Amino acid sequence: MARILLAGDVGGTKTLLALYSESIGGPALTLHRKTQYPSRAYSTLEDVCAEFLRDGTRVDAAAFGVPGVVIDGTAAPSNLDWRLDAKKISTALGGVPVRLLNDLAATAMGVINLAPADVEVIHQGRAGLSVGNVAVIAAGTGLGEAALAYHEGHYYPVVSEGGHSSFAPEGEEQIELLRFLARKFGHVSCERVLSGPGLVNVYRFLRERSGVEEPQWLRAACETGDPAAAISVAASAGRDAVCVAALEMFCAIYGAEAANLSLKVLALGGVYLCGGIAPKILPALKAAQFSHAFTAKGRLSPVLEQITARVAINPETALLGAAHSALAVLC
Repeated sequence: MARILLAGDVGGTKTLLALYSESIGGPALTLHRKTQYPSRAYSTLEDVCAEFLRDGTRVDAAAFGVPGVVIDGTAAPSNLDWRLDAKKISTALGGVPVRLLNDLAATAMGVINLAPADVEVIHQGRAGLSVGNVAVIAAGTGLGEAALAYHEGHYYPVVSEGGHSSFAPEGEEQIELLRFLARKFGHVSCERVLSGPGLVNVYRFLRERSGVEEPQWLRAACETGDPAAAISVAASAGRDAVCVAALEMFCAIYGAEAANLSLKVLALGGVYLCGGIAPKILPALKAAQFSHAFTAKGRLSPVLEQITARVAINPETALLGAAHSALAVLC
């Protein structure tokens, strides 16, 4: 009989829960149902699970991707007043095995289980090179980085806080960007330039440097909505030269940092760009700036030229990864 798995993707705003079962004769999982809940409407994750399983469904294992650091099966998610404890959640679910893992670790477990239609190649590496460590980098509200260590046919998630490592500029213009941001923030992390707010920081630097006044329509769009989205839309439409330059620099920085992570973990199995931004700027990522920066690593350039970079376009990659993590605790 197929075992039933409870998977969750926990966020500060919303929590997505889903039921999966093993697919007979293959590694894929079958999705049965999923529901999204407003996180702050509940006091605990146990309460959300109880609502989701109120029809009496019993599960065999559960796993949840959560924002923040997981230590000894416990976590305090960022931007959410919950205290998560795998043992307490297990008790609430009838004693089944429960795993908590960082959301980027869940995303990493998800990317290796995506269907071909769920990814877009933005830098083609050597044909046939697909087995080995995997790098995962996700620019969104912040910047997340993780990896999968490959050993004897199995992948093991490696979590990190690499998004908070120091920004390493390439070329005079990016060095000026570093100085501009250092005056404002002191320490300049990768996240300061490679995230939604990071794109805004890059744009503000280039706007000031250009000496060209910001168009009224763009100022209004930034003030009334998401400024990062306004900048990327204006860039994609070619409506403003500074926005175009900002998106190009952003893609170059994305390529350089994706390469940095790939070298650190020797990601011969590929690097995946996840998070909310990459799918929205695919044409820009497929342009020359990303690939050029990705392979511009001096003596190690030939290694990067062999590694394939992909964008995960499935918004539920972390949920899928949590489901496979739930299955793994039963194996």
